[in-house]
Amino acid sequence: MPKSFTQVKVVILGQDPYPGKDQAHGLCFSVPKGVKPPPSLEKIYEELKNDIEGFKHPGHGTLIGWAEQGVLLLNSCLTVRQHQTNLHKDKGWEKFTDAVISYLNKNMKELVFILWGSYAKEKGDCIYQEKHYVLECDHPSPLALLSPSKANTPFKGCQHFSKCNTYLTEKGKTPIDWKRLP
Repeated sequence: MPKSFTQVKVVILGQDPYPGKDQAHGLCFSVPKGVKPPPSLEKIYEELKNDIEGFKHPGHGTLIGWAEQGVLLLNSCLTVRQHQTNLHKDKGWEKFTDAVISYLNKNMKELVFILWGSYAKEKGDCIYQEKHYVLECDHPSPLALLSPSKANTPFKGCQHFSKCNTYLTEKGKTPIDWKRLP
């Protein structure tokens, strides 16, 4: 995991942890090894397979390998009650996570912010787009097809992973090895 804010290169913003039994473990869109990847993570893996040459489904849903490379996988709410999404929304977590986003926005430069879905887009409206690279599209959830986000860009085919790496490379930063999911 990044040991300090200075190691963060990419921020992927989620809403709250997965609510299924044993799914939540501190990184958005990630689940502990031994827990079946949820449908939205499966959609992320499908996009990676189409976007990143040589990507293969890792057989688990743990994204720690990304975090170790400087990808901050941040949920707006950091806790969840089993089988009850958004139950902890507006209980105070957002003040903390908004402060994290604000700090990164103001004190870092040339970060990639990946915002999937309406909720992430609204949270990211304060990001200085002239200072950072912001990628937006619909949420990877299969339910996103029923209620597209304000981004009006489908998740499928968004190529956010390769676009992120192109930007990082252009800025002289090491790109993310999206295949590194040990």
